[in-house]
Amino acid sequence: MAQQVRAHMSLSLDGFGTGLNQSREKPFGDIKGEPMHRWMFEDAENNRAELDAITEYGAFIMGRNMFAAPGADVWEIEWKGWWGPNPPYHAPVFVLTHYARPPIEMEGGTVFYFVTEGPEVALDRAREAAGSRHVAIAGGVTTLRNYLNMGAIDTLHLQIAPVVLGRGERLWDGLTATLEPIGARATRLTTHMDYRVAKS
Repeated sequence: MAQQVRAHMSLSLDGFGTGLNQSREKPFGDIKGEPMHRWMFEDAENNRAELDAITEYGAFIMGRNMFAAPGADVWEIEWKGWWGPNPPYHAPVFVLTHYARPPIEMEGGTVFYFVTEGPEVALDRAREAAGSRHVAIAGGVTTLRNYLNMGAIDTLHLQIAPVVLGRGERLWDGLTATLEPIGARATRLTTHMDYRVAKS
């Protein structure tokens, strides 16, 4: 299969991917108890295929706020992400940012590269780094929406949690891409929804 760009994200029933007031102590903002991600931890075996698929990529792209809490105009050099010394990616990760920073090599083969030239350049670099493997848009909400609207993503996998948040960052706000449903599977704590992104 030719290289594809794919994405995965957990959303609430009303389409929010994260809450307000994201900070170092609250990576998902004001959401309490991470209700959208319970399926990963409390029912992992019933969702094993979908869980494993999230990190089965040759390269990843993420927004700055997925790597570090928003608000600071410069990097805190000691900060290396929320994942500890061995992040789950085990591949190159390209972080979109306005602030340059040298690459960070982590355990397990994860290397964070900080891209200041924009999403197109990040995608080009990720495609090259992935080789024959696929590329993942890891998040967050704004980054995913931007790549969807660019027409850069081939397939989207959403995990819809049975919770209503009411506020936060909502994927559907400003989304212009057309999503064509191609599959669904329900488990106890989430419903997995697969979409093909229509190409203009």
